[in-house]
Amino acid sequence: MSADVYAEITRASVPVLERLAEILERRGTDPQQERIRQAYFSDIPFPENARVLESGCGTGAVVRALADWPGVGEVVGTDPSEFFLNIARDLAKFRENVRFNLADARNLPFPDETFDVAVFHTTLCHVPSPEKALEEAWRVLRPNGILAVFDADYSSTTLAQGPQDPLQAVAEAAISVIAYDPYLGRRLAPLVHQTGFEITQTRSFGYCGVEDSDYMLTLVDRGADALLDSKRVGPELAAALKNEARRRVQAGNFFGRISYSNIIARKVD
Repeated sequence: MSADVYAEITRASVPVLERLAEILERRGTDPQQERIRQAYFSDIPFPENARVLESGCGTGAVVRALADWPGVGEVVGTDPSEFFLNIARDLAKFRENVRFNLADARNLPFPDETFDVAVFHTTLCHVPSPEKALEEAWRVLRPNGILAVFDADYSSTTLAQGPQDPLQAVAEAAISVIAYDPYLGRRLAPLVHQTGFEITQTRSFGYCGVEDSDYMLTLVDRGADALLDSKRVGPELAAALKNEARRRVQAGNFFGRISYSNIIARKVD
């Protein structure tokens, strides 16, 4: 497994946390990400006045979107980073149906059967032993409660336009520092089944950065920095890789893609 910064988020420095918080909010407001989020939210059968949990909420972008969704009464977001939660609380301070708790997804501070819906939005790929997080979701869901998992298949990430494209090395370096398990998206279904959930729907989504390249450029920057930090390249080449990505954006031929998997499942005793 890779050295995922999110998997060790409680040890991250303030500058790293500040950068990650900015990226999380940038992704949260990305138009493509918003459309994907709305598409899979539409597949969740929220009961009226649903009590919803989002584990690994970061700065709360998905919590805020859930709080505005029809049928949702209350949303509780959890994250192991107090730094992220302070930002999340500030951004949601005018929402009465939102609250946040400091917690690890594998050890939730809630009684059994207290939520109607549990959501993991790009969380499980960052969690060592994700089956424990799914078991906790099972525990806190009410009978017939709904599980919604949306996660990246980071092993599919590409920035390449052809063989031996130098930006593909950037993509791979980025994934090495942002995904504990880049193949998690491919193992979601068996993990959910093994926990005891009944899968009711599966879907796949593709995030394609062509014209909307802002979020993908954050991936370029993280990958180039990772190559520099590992001494695989020097500062001049790291800067050149970042510049090449931006040159492609300006020329109108940038390409980046990440595949996502989504599973909706029901708790069946």
